[in-house]
Amino acid sequence: MPEQRNLVLAIVLSVTIIIAFQYFYELPRLQEEQRRQAAIEESMGGSTGLPPSPTPSVSGAGNQGSAPAVPGSVPTGQPIEASRDAIIADGTRIAIDNGRLTGSFALTGGRIDDIVLTDYKVSIEDEAADVTLFNPAGSPNAYFAEFGWTPAPENQDAVVPNQETVWTADNSELRLDQPVTLTWDNGQGLTFERKLAIDQDYLITVTQRVLNKGDDTVTLYPYGLVRRWGTPEISGFFILHEGPMGVFNEQLTEVDYSDLQEENGKFEEQSQSGWLGISDKYWLAALIPDQSVEFTAKFQHYLSNGEDRYQTDYLRPAMTVPAGGSVEITDRLYAGAKELDKLDAYAADFSIPLFDRAIDFGWFYWLTKPIFYFLHFAYGWVGNYGVAILILTLLVKLLFFPLANKSYRAMSQMKKLQPEMTRIREQAGDDKMRMQKEMMELYKKEKVNPMSGCLPILVQIPVFFALYKVLFVSIEMRHAPFFGWVQDLSAPDPTSMFNLFGLLPFDPPSFLMIGIWPLLMGLTMFLQTKLNPQPADPIQAKVMLFLPLMFIFLFATFAAGLVIYWTWNNVLSIAQQWVIMRRMGVKVNE
Repeated sequence: MPEQRNLVLAIVLSVTIIIAFQYFYELPRLQEEQRRQAAIEESMGGSTGLPPSPTPSVSGAGNQGSAPAVPGSVPTGQPIEASRDAIIADGTRIAIDNGRLTGSFALTGGRIDDIVLTDYKVSIEDEAADVTLFNPAGSPNAYFAEFGWTPAPENQDAVVPNQETVWTADNSELRLDQPVTLTWDNGQGLTFERKLAIDQDYLITVTQRVLNKGDDTVTLYPYGLVRRWGTPEISGFFILHEGPMGVFNEQLTEVDYSDLQEENGKFEEQSQSGWLGISDKYWLAALIPDQSVEFTAKFQHYLSNGEDRYQTDYLRPAMTVPAGGSVEITDRLYAGAKELDKLDAYAADFSIPLFDRAIDFGWFYWLTKPIFYFLHFAYGWVGNYGVAILILTLLVKLLFFPLANKSYRAMSQMKKLQPEMTRIREQAGDDKMRMQKEMMELYKKEKVNPMSGCLPILVQIPVFFALYKVLFVSIEMRHAPFFGWVQDLSAPDPTSMFNLFGLLPFDPPSFLMIGIWPLLMGLTMFLQTKLNPQPADPIQAKVMLFLPLMFIFLFATFAAGLVIYWTWNNVLSIAQQWVIMRRMGVKVNE
């Protein structure tokens, strides 16, 4: 019957959404690990390094033909030597502190290799440590940025700064109001200067200058790189990219760690503008070359001492330094949390294309980003993202109120017609054609559309996906509390009915973490089911009653913020449908 098909379709749509979420989130995690293990085993049986990178042709001022490879393109085999703290303590360093970032960089090498994000903790525990973004080379999980020069082939004997260079600094600390200028003389007539300035958030501006006091012209290529030792632990979800990424010629490019391993570590693109770097779920290290000059970008992978290592780099066009003259370039490094307002502001200030795509808003970008902005705006008024979600749900219900009203009226009419529909079924017996004909005549007479009950579910699907994305990828939702036991809206409800919500002194396994909010969601779903027309088929009726229980287990693994949204949406739907049924004279308990 049409009304039964309506119910079945609603079930299929709902279950498909939930199962698809589970399938596409968990399966890629296993596949990712399998590909990684296979790549490591294959690589361990062969070469442990990359062959020299092909030298790309880079056009621009002073270009003399083929450009050299960026330093680090060929692995050096440097092993892990000591702990992070030991390496930082060993050597003269310039402190970094702008209130949001703290850390340091060594005068030897001049790499930006010690960055800590003081606004973020690794967990919600009171004594949790600040999030560490960068670690120096030689320490576990080394991760750092580097800027410099590499000589053109015709000037291959020119000595340029490298990781062993000992710079001289004019200040002992890099602060918001105090840049630091590094200076080094190569003893061959070239003086290199590197000025670092930091803003109040996550942007470090690097201005490099070369003065030629010699008698000959020198051609140099400026470069920037971000290098990472070891494959980091990733979420492994289909909907989230973690790894090398960038925007080249107005196009977003995302390359997985596993893809770089399988392709033997190489991706290359020439671009007129853009940016590149390495993205984690919430953190970003991005190189931002001067947007007025083209560059060649690379993503690379190699094995060193059995460890995966990754590098994203760019090489800018050659610059000719005449005798007695100088050249200067300015590039930038973003090292911090992926805060959307900061990404948008930098994009506007420095004409960085698609910089907000560092946050993986996905296919529903056109809806996800506005939803985030609304939640952020509402948070500014109410001071709680959970309350902001409740407000968003209410506005969505108001937006689709006419459509939902029409749907609930149709469902109420269907419920009111159930006695007549039951009579038709009993009279028709096994004559399906007669029953179908009389049902359609009844719908036409009463002006009922049995398929209209699907509309509330269909219109919510894009909002559901978009809100899930916001909760999953937005740094603002990370560790954002609601009330009571929910201290992180981006994580599942931490309670479980199997230990009586914390009254019993043990922690149930993850698959038994059925919290209070999933139970409330299941209860509201059950109540809503009771308001809908009940299938005449006993089996279908039992399926409808069993469905809320299945959804409780599925939603128990979802972010608490999404469960709160769905529960509150059910409550509003129940209220709306109950009012309509009362006005139409339909008994609620039928």
